Amino acid sequence: LLLYAGLGYEAAYRIGYGAFTLMAAMVSLTFLWLWMQRATPLAMGMAFGWAGAASVMGWWWVYNLLDGPVAMTNSAALFLCLSVYFVGAVLHFSVIGRSLGLAKGLWAVPVGVALALSALLHAVRF
Repeated sequence: LLLYAGLGYEAAYRIGYGAFTLMAAMVSLTFLWLWMQRATPLAMGMAFGWAGAASVMGWWWVYNLLDGPVAMTNSAALFLCLSVYFVGAVLHFSVIGRSLGLAKGLWAVPVGVALALSALLHAVRF
């Protein structure tokens, strides 16, 4: 809000979004380090989750810094960023399932439900 009051919307958006993107990348690297230290099995999911967040936010940060280049508007490269985020979510569900002692593969049910619900909402187009 201070950036917005002092510099306006565009500058506040770009600076704030950029700072959060960079912090997300740093958090991801911290979790990657924790995973390498074998501190927690959830660390790999957290590393992928935060890397995915940093990638997606970074995409839109660069998009705005470059004033919305046409090459980025409908680029399939964004799906690479989203896939990193998706892997993080899937790893989280796997660890949660293991922690809860669920039958093998049952942890994937929420992932399938999320995909099915998203596809349904896309088809209905609320």
